[in-house]
Amino acid sequence: MNLRDLIDQVRKAGHLVEVNTPTCPDPEMARLVYRYDGRPVLFDNVSGYPGWRVLAGVASTREYFAMALNVPVEGLIHKLVAALEKPVAPPVVQDAPCQEVVESDVDLTRLPILRHFPSDGGPYVTAGILVVNDPDYGRNVSFHRLLRLDERRFAARVVEKRGTDTALSKSMGALPVAICIGNSLPVLLAASMSPPMGVDELAVANALSPVSVVPCHTIPLHVPSDCELVLEGHLTRTSAPEGPFVDLTETMDFVRRGPVIEIDCITHRHDPIYQALLPGKLEHKLLMGMPKEPTILAAVSRVCHCTNVVITPGGASWLHAVVQIEKKGSEDGRAAIQAAFQGHGSLKHVVVVDTDVNPYDPLEVEWAIATRFQADRNLLILTDQPGSSLDPSGVHEPGKKARTAKMGLDATIPWGADRVAFEKVRY
Repeated sequence: MNLRDLIDQVRKAGHLVEVNTPTCPDPEMARLVYRYDGRPVLFDNVSGYPGWRVLAGVASTREYFAMALNVPVEGLIHKLVAALEKPVAPPVVQDAPCQEVVESDVDLTRLPILRHFPSDGGPYVTAGILVVNDPDYGRNVSFHRLLRLDERRFAARVVEKRGTDTALSKSMGALPVAICIGNSLPVLLAASMSPPMGVDELAVANALSPVSVVPCHTIPLHVPSDCELVLEGHLTRTSAPEGPFVDLTETMDFVRRGPVIEIDCITHRHDPIYQALLPGKLEHKLLMGMPKEPTILAAVSRVCHCTNVVITPGGASWLHAVVQIEKKGSEDGRAAIQAAFQGHGSLKHVVVVDTDVNPYDPLEVEWAIATRFQADRNLLILTDQPGSSLDPSGVHEPGKKARTAKMGLDATIPWGADRVAFEKVRY
């Protein structure tokens, strides 16, 4: 299901907010996206950008992902696990919607790139995925925020020693790169997953839902054929200041230098849709956190029977998780805590619950803590652990991994106890 198919689906379901009055991308659109956070918003009349529409919010709830993958919400994690375990190489096509229009006269100021907050460093691409090729591991697809510098250039936030940075370090000069905007939810999910090196994210996307790819016009890369917009260019070894910008934790990230991307060619659909997401809000959180749930589930499943994992929005969809297990032994809760930290290295706090507790409902999780947890028996604290650069309360030193304390709460029914005393009555 491509992006336009999903728009039709959410429109039929009554979720789509359509804005027909003239709306400016700087920063009027962001205010409306914030107002309707949790619902897709389609701007049909973009001030100053004739021929373009702008979409945001289509990845803001698990229900939309379930709709795109044709599974129930509780089945999403198992669908992701299966795709990671058995990726399927996408077929190559020669004729694609994303290349209906080809522009060699590049002017990035003609694209309705949003400025989200007055304090931003400038207009930012937030829903773009970068496609590069690593000479040792093959295609790598990942999210990077992009600050528009001028008519042809972006400054990119590229995290050191990860896929894009590794590929650039192996390049003799500039690295060919394609920026794809207006992607299907399976492609966005796969680009967020960080599978092992050598696993093609677009093959993971194709295992989730059929995806084909098409060769670019000016560079030796393939891109999703049904995306809305492709920017072909090169990731250079020059740098420019990038930031400030709002991060996942809804706090301001500082200015740092980032590599410059130079764009040489633009291709897009007829009547193109520019896709944006509001930094720090539900789309950002889900696309960051949900792809980490399968890795936690896999790690916990190695030590006990894990039935579900939810990375929670209250923990910035990165730092907190709820792990649901079917308890079969007295040490399962503690083992699940330790495994969860192995499954997601940035995890800071985790709560383990039984199968009768809905991990998606924070009230039920809190109830389990209140009625099944004792701090002197069921609390695990780990000090001076590798943490997340996103956590402002951690210890941060330049050039070093962030450090933090970690906490796990075993909120499962005590082993051997009378379950009747701990289970809710059914009304």
